Amino acid sequence: RKAVTESARPRLDIVIPVYNEGANIVRTLHAIAREVKSPYRVMIAYDREDDDTLPAITQNRGALGGMAIEFVRNRGRGAHGAVLTGFAASDAPFVVVYPADDDYNATILDPMVAEAARGCDIVCASRFMAGGSMVGCPWLKAFLVRTANFTLYHLARLPTHDASNGFRMFSRRVVERIPLESEAGFCYSIEPLVKAHRLGWRIAEVPVRWFERRHGASRF
Repeated sequence: RKAVTESARPRLDIVIPVYNEGANIVRTLHAIAREVKSPYRVMIAYDREDDDTLPAITQNRGALGGMAIEFVRNRGRGAHGAVLTGFAASDAPFVVVYPADDDYNATILDPMVAEAARGCDIVCASRFMAGGSMVGCPWLKAFLVRTANFTLYHLARLPTHDASNGFRMFSRRVVERIPLESEAGFCYSIEPLVKAHRLGWRIAEVPVRWFERRHGASRF
């Protein structure tokens, strides 16, 4: 296990935007601690001091095996602002935005780091490539998401089958050199993807599983 200690430098910053994810976050952190071998730091990006995610983590720190966790107060608004605040606080070579309720995909973080280390500036977690899946999604949402991503891949020619997924890894070059003009939603994810593609930077994807969340409502 290579969670970062106080004196170590992370290779990967894992930014997790949260809003009252107390029922989910501990399982997610346990999965990360169990599965990720790359030196990493977890950055919890939150809006309010009364968010129930914070005490859930604090009360379980001892069971997380010395995991390096930083709390980063959102300097903007909503999930978009939380992600950008996490990016601003990050200094690792690679940074990934990870869902607070995802306790089953931590195994793909090391393969994503490996792709980034081979020179890919963006590594997309894809539900719609071979090996990926989307389970339990309401039919209308599933139809809209699949249609949008089919169009973006086949017509707009973006080099990923899942351009709308917010679960994505970025190189330090993307974070520092691609300015983000958007201000809401998943645009933090798709805007640098489009710009990196136009610049000719390398983009990769790895298969990911997606399940309808069990506790709480998604703030995305």
